[in-house]
Amino acid sequence: MSLQKGDKAPDFKLFNTEKKEVSLEDFKGKNLIIHFFPLAFTGVCTTQLCTMRDNIEYYTRLNAEVLGVSIDSIFSLGKFRSEQNYTFDLLSDFNKKMIQDYGVFCENFVFGMNGVAKRAAFVIDKDGIIQYTEVLESAGNLPDFGAIKATLESL
Repeated sequence: MSLQKGDKAPDFKLFNTEKKEVSLEDFKGKNLIIHFFPLAFTGVCTTQLCTMRDNIEYYTRLNAEVLGVSIDSIFSLGKFRSEQNYTFDLLSDFNKKMIQDYGVFCENFVFGMNGVAKRAAFVIDKDGIIQYTEVLESAGNLPDFGAIKATLESL
């Protein structure tokens, strides 16, 4: 399954690092950037989320919230969030439902760690419609942050 611009974003219910359930409905009326990443504490994943952290005021001015999603446990993600001073929620898709619903399930990752999230970015508008999608086949690549910003500025 491949989600495209104009599709309704699939709903989700996942726990954040504060053990609070978060769903798509919680962001109604706001733009939402969802960053999927394979694993916490890895180099490119850290760069991906730190780039969002370092630009969070810009996204806030555009009425946008940011989420990071991986299959890591809420406990690992809590440590990762704390160490990197992320001010946005990290959600645990431990059971791999959201990564399947969003079409970012990575069958064959490195070192035999199969079933993680592909690196991906989605921009969802205030009405729950996908306005931007980027799913990367190489975990070594970063999303196009310029395209994410341009999409938000056009909303």
